[in-house]
Amino acid sequence: MLIDSHCHLDFSQFDEDRAEVLARARAAGVRVIINPGVDLASSRRAIALAEKEPDVYAAVGVHPHDATAVDEAALEALRDLAAHPKVVAIGEIGLDFYRDLSPRDRQQWAFERQLDLAAELGLPVIVHCREAWPQVMEALRSWSDRFSPLEGGYRGVLHAFSGDQAMAEAGRQMGFMVSLGGPVTFQNARRLHALVSALSLDALLLETDAPYLSPHPYRGRRNEPARLPLIAEAIARLQDVSVEEVARRTTCNAIRLFGLHPEEVSSS
Repeated sequence: MLIDSHCHLDFSQFDEDRAEVLARARAAGVRVIINPGVDLASSRRAIALAEKEPDVYAAVGVHPHDATAVDEAALEALRDLAAHPKVVAIGEIGLDFYRDLSPRDRQQWAFERQLDLAAELGLPVIVHCREAWPQVMEALRSWSDRFSPLEGGYRGVLHAFSGDQAMAEAGRQMGFMVSLGGPVTFQNARRLHALVSALSLDALLLETDAPYLSPHPYRGRRNEPARLPLIAEAIARLQDVSVEEVARRTTCNAIRLFGLHPEEVSSS
C-alpha cells in the first residue's frame, strides 16, 4: 500500500486518459493520491477531482511562479477552498529562484502569507523550493517559532527534496518531512543517493510529482502515479530495507501528516 504525496492529476497532460491513469495507479498499489494546487484554478480542479474520486485528496495554494496573483482576495478564496472536507494541506507554496517567474519579494510575501493561512486553519504545508534553500529555511524557521506544530508534531513536507542532510535534519527539527520522487532512481544522482541512505524513514514521504520527473526507465516521458513503486524500490535499496518496509513507513507518515484515516486508506 503506497501513498503518492504529490501528483498533479488535474493538469491537462491527463485530460485524455485520467481514468486509465487512476486505474493503473490502483493496480500498482497506490491507495491515496494528494493533488496540490498551483493557483486558484488548479486548486478548484483538485477539489473537483477529489469529490469524484474517493482515493484522491486535494491541497490548495499558489505556486511561487504565480506569486503576483496572490493578494487579499486570493487569500480569502484559498481560505474558503480549504474548508472543503477533502482538502488536507495548503500547497504547493514556496520559493523558486531558478526560473524567477515572479519577483522574489512577491514570492516571499505570498509564501509567508500562505504559511500564516495554514497555521490559522491548522493545516500542514507542501513546500516547493528551487535554488532558494537559505530563504525557504529562514521563512520556515521564523514561522515555526511562532506557531505550535500540528497534532503528531509535524507542520508540513519539503516536496521533491533537493537539499542536503543538514537541511533535511533542520527541517525535521522544525517539524517537516521530506518527500522523494523520480530523481532518486537516476543512476547519476550520487549526491541524492548518499542523502537517502542517511535519511530516517520516520520523516520520509514518496511522491511522483506527475506529470513531471518520471523515474528510470521512463525518464523524459510523462510521469504517472503507477510508477511510485519504482521510487519505493530505489529507496529500499539505498536504505537496505524491504520495499514493504518503505511502503509501510511512508504510508504511516503520510496518514499522520495529512490527517488521513487509516480505514479510508485501506478501503480506497
